[in-house]
Amino acid sequence: MKIKCAEFVTSAVKAADYPAGELPEVALAGRSNVGKSSLLNKLVNRRGLARTSNTPGRTRLINFFRVNGDFHLVDLPGYGYAKVPLQEKEVWRKMVEGYLNSRKNLKGVVMLVDSRHPPTAQDIQMYEWLKHRGVEAAVVATKADKNSRSRLLQSLKTIRAALPLAEGDLLLPFSSVTGQGREELLEIIGRWVASESRDVRHETWDVGRET
Repeated sequence: MKIKCAEFVTSAVKAADYPAGELPEVALAGRSNVGKSSLLNKLVNRRGLARTSNTPGRTRLINFFRVNGDFHLVDLPGYGYAKVPLQEKEVWRKMVEGYLNSRKNLKGVVMLVDSRHPPTAQDIQMYEWLKHRGVEAAVVATKADKNSRSRLLQSLKTIRAALPLAEGDLLLPFSSVTGQGREELLEIIGRWVASESRDVRHETWDVGRET
């Protein structure tokens, strides 16, 4: 897939705020400070399109970006930031849960984990939920450039075992600095947005709750 243009569309809290229409959507999910905004900017080659910050927990709304006029990339609020009050965490959880449960436009979820650390309990919960729901998912190990080659290979093994990933489940190292994994991820997203719509069933989940 070639990226020709990308633009911010809107921020949302609830379904009434989502963009109208039937454009397919791919959501980015992961812990706070895992690099979602940096990954989005690198994917579309637009520095600063999505705000990045060294302070975790800055993405507090669901942000929609239109790409090539053909689909939306959806930046979801991060989970797991300890310094956010429990009440605010619950607001974020309900916001993300509402989107993932109800959005018929959703074609797949790119789930980000930090390649430097083993997946957390919340990462595992998120991946189990996506698999249980039958949502197309790809796990992306971010900040790959911060590892040596041998350490990255070991990290990928750890991630695959911890989530756990079945044979054929997608796991991709990614670097927003070097561009490693960009073309591969764009190919995955391209397949998703070209696929038929999926049915959505309403279920609850526990990602973002204190464990």
